[in-house]
Amino acid sequence: MISVDEARALVLALATPPETEEIPVHDGLGRALAAPAVARLTQPPFDASAMDGYALRSGDLPGPLDVIGTAAAGVPYEGPTPEGSAIRIFTGAAVPAGYDRVVMQEIVTREGDRITMADAGQNLNIRLKGSDFSEGAGFQPARGLRASDLGLIAAMNVAQITVARRPRVAVLAGGDELVRPGQHPAQGQIISSNDIAIAALAREAGAEPFILPLARDTEESLRARFAEAEGADLIVTIGGASVGDHDLIAKVSGDLGMERSFYKLAMRPGKPLMAGRMGRSAMLGLPGNPVSAIVCAKLFMQPLIRAMQGLPPDDGVSQAVLARDLPPEGDRQHYLRARLTPGADLPAIEPFQDQDSARLWVLAEADALLVRPAGDPARKAGERMSYIAL
Repeated sequence: MISVDEARALVLALATPPETEEIPVHDGLGRALAAPAVARLTQPPFDASAMDGYALRSGDLPGPLDVIGTAAAGVPYEGPTPEGSAIRIFTGAAVPAGYDRVVMQEIVTREGDRITMADAGQNLNIRLKGSDFSEGAGFQPARGLRASDLGLIAAMNVAQITVARRPRVAVLAGGDELVRPGQHPAQGQIISSNDIAIAALAREAGAEPFILPLARDTEESLRARFAEAEGADLIVTIGGASVGDHDLIAKVSGDLGMERSFYKLAMRPGKPLMAGRMGRSAMLGLPGNPVSAIVCAKLFMQPLIRAMQGLPPDDGVSQAVLARDLPPEGDRQHYLRARLTPGADLPAIEPFQDQDSARLWVLAEADALLVRPAGDPARKAGERMSYIAL
């Protein structure tokens, strides 16, 4: 068995450089920029008023000053700006040359076309030209694009962006015992839920998943399913990756030319995890137990999908304070389902008593995976521990 860190490095090595495509900026939510978006203008394009009030010279305070014109957003004042003058100005309007301050209207006393004020304060209330960004500035965050990013890129006057193509992920569950949700399972059968969860995790990481028909416990059926995965950037199988009489994934994938990187690692839950490459596709063989499959997908599949888009893997590890004592850990790195509660500084984390890898209900109630390294000593309540948010 290899360590989690060794397995992670081998999995990330399966990523190939992303292919790119051009898309409209309004379709960019969640996508990974493959090239910087470059500003085509300066923002603000001029010194702009930050509020409604009066533009004037600081040296002319406290007045009285003559109001000689008006400036509004999109309607600039283009007249002279002599000493002892001011203009009525509104938020977003260009501040004319010669004025260095905008005084908010609430502190101004106006009588006809003359204004005075007692105390203008320290704030100049002007957004200087280029204070947001300048023409030629490049923007390329190392994450999927957020709504605010799209707003910024659009404000940069960029209509098309270059992004990494979404990896196509084929998700394959197999076993004679499985039936689809909504069907009535016969004696000895169960509902196939793992492929639904794994496809959702793939989509969450930026992939374009597709769920293959269920494979039966025959080599012929598995070969047919693998044929349907042709063209996928990543094939994710669920169950059947061990070496028992009914575990056919390793055999059939090997017969089809899979170059295996590893198939067991020292972690709980999720010891039977297989990774490698089959032709042009990367391949992950997840465990069949529901919790094991989801935890392994979180730890290995999602970082791989991010790497396929040119993004950093982002382990997502944070710190919390342990809420109860824990006994020593065994010889495998353990990811315990846990609940987070707010704390004064860090959140408190408490693992559930039941860590059965077949119990999805507990995982659905969990906020985090508490990370315990192999051989971790007994821990006391109040100690800091690492966790991965769910």
